[in-house]
Amino acid sequence: MAIKLKAIDREFKVEANKVDNFRLFTDQSRINKGIKPKNLNFDLRQLNPGQFSAPFHFHRFAEELFMVVSGSMTLRTFDGLEKVETGDVVFCEMGELGAHQFYNNGTEPCVYMDIRTFIGHDICEYPDSDKILIAPSFEIFEKKSNVEYFKGEQKILEKWNTLKDKDK
Repeated sequence: MAIKLKAIDREFKVEANKVDNFRLFTDQSRINKGIKPKNLNFDLRQLNPGQFSAPFHFHRFAEELFMVVSGSMTLRTFDGLEKVETGDVVFCEMGELGAHQFYNNGTEPCVYMDIRTFIGHDICEYPDSDKILIAPSFEIFEKKSNVEYFKGEQKILEKWNTLKDKDK
């Protein structure tokens, strides 16, 4: 089925979990029409002056494509900063090379389309704060808690013997 999202129905609302400096607005018309994409997620976003889109991050299992519909903003990558403006398209590949963040340092809102793949899960990494986010559960951990695979498994025979004794 083809579903139209008409400009007249557009209603930008700030996302509930956002904080100062990260007040990103998302068009609610997709949600209001009950559109729930399976593999190709998309949102029309509005980034107001003085706001960041999200913390600097990259996705391990998703690609993103952004198209500036109106206005301009600054793109941050590991290569530095670059202005993007109306009509520009930004592709962020999967993995560390696709790290990105937007900032509106202008005086007018910037509206852009955010299109991303979704295979049912993702892991986002945040290089500035050394965190990882697991989606869709939205669990967030600091990477410094990374441990070896067999940590805590040294007493496995004792555990099995305890279980075996309970079965008698």
